[in-house]
Amino acid sequence: MLDPAQLYQVDPAAPELDEPVLIVVLDGFVDAGNAGALAVGALTDDRETTRVAGFDVDQLVDYRSRRPPLRFETDRWTEYHPPTLDVVALSDTGDTQYLLLSGPEPDTQWERFVAAMGLLVEQLGVRLVITLQGIPMAVPHTRPIGVTAHATRSELVEGHTPWFATADVPGSAAALLEYRLGQAGQDAMGFAVHVPHYLARSAYPQAARVLLDHAGLAAGLYLPTETLTRAAEQADSEIAEQMAESDEVVQVVKALEEQYDQVAAARESGDLTEGLDGGELPSGDELAAEFERFLAAGGKSDGDKSGDDEPPQEPPAPSS
Repeated sequence: MLDPAQLYQVDPAAPELDEPVLIVVLDGFVDAGNAGALAVGALTDDRETTRVAGFDVDQLVDYRSRRPPLRFETDRWTEYHPPTLDVVALSDTGDTQYLLLSGPEPDTQWERFVAAMGLLVEQLGVRLVITLQGIPMAVPHTRPIGVTAHATRSELVEGHTPWFATADVPGSAAALLEYRLGQAGQDAMGFAVHVPHYLARSAYPQAARVLLDHAGLAAGLYLPTETLTRAAEQADSEIAEQMAESDEVVQVVKALEEQYDQVAAARESGDLTEGLDGGELPSGDELAAEFERFLAAGGKSDGDKSGDDEPPQEPPAPSS
C-alpha cells in the first residue's frame, strides 16, 4: 500500500486543539432525508471555520461518477467548484473547539484513506471520532425519531437500546473507518438516524436535529440546532398538509405506527427476537434491502419532490 501520509496535508497554520472530538460526515453513501448534509450545514453556516488538513481528492474521487460543476458563460468557462475533503476546526455555541471532516466519500483506496485518517487522528490528538448519517427505515414520522448507535467500545453507547441484532449492509468508508480505528484502540462511534422510508429522498431536518443532539451529548458539545428546529417545524406543516389530502397515506402511516409500537414494546422488554404478530422481529435483512432500494433509486435527495404526492408503499416487514 502506498504511504497513507501522502494522501493528506496538514496546514502549517492550523490551530492546536486539546484532545478534540472529530465529527465525520461523508456524502455519496446512504444519507436518507439529507440528514448528514443538513447537519453539516447547521454546523458550518454563519460560523467561522479554520482549515486544519485536506485530502488529495484527485486520488480518491471518481469524477466520472460525480462530476463537479463548471460554469459556462457565452463563450468561455468562468468558474469551477472542485470537490474538497477537508478537516476544519470550529467552535460550538459554548466556544469549545472541535473538528469536522466533511466532503465526498472516497470512491477508491478505502484502506489507504482509513490508514491516513488513523495517522491524522493521532497527529491531531483526537480523543473521539463520531460519524453521522441518515438511513431509510419503515417507521412513521408520527413517532419519536429512532437512532442506531454503534461504537468501538460498548461503554460509548451505554444507554442506547439496540433496534435489531445482526445486519449485513452495503459497506461505507465511514463504517470501515470506525472498524479500523477500533482495531487500533482509538475511540470511535456513530449515529444513524432512522428516517421514514417514504420521506427518505426529501430533506428531513428533524433527523438532522436528532443527529446533532446525540452527537453533542456524546461529545460534550453544544452544537447549533436553531435553524434545523425552524426548518423542522415547516417540514411538519408540509407533511401534515400532504397527509390531509390522502386517506391512503394516512392508512399506511397508521399501519407503520402499529408496527413501530410493537417493536418499541419488544425493545423495552429487552427481547429483540420476538414480539411481532407471533413471529420474529426482523433481523437485518429488511434494513439491508432498504439500503439497496435507496441506493438504486439514487440515494440522497436532489431536491426533486415530484413524487411527494404519491402514497408510500407499505413494506412487507418493519425495518426498525
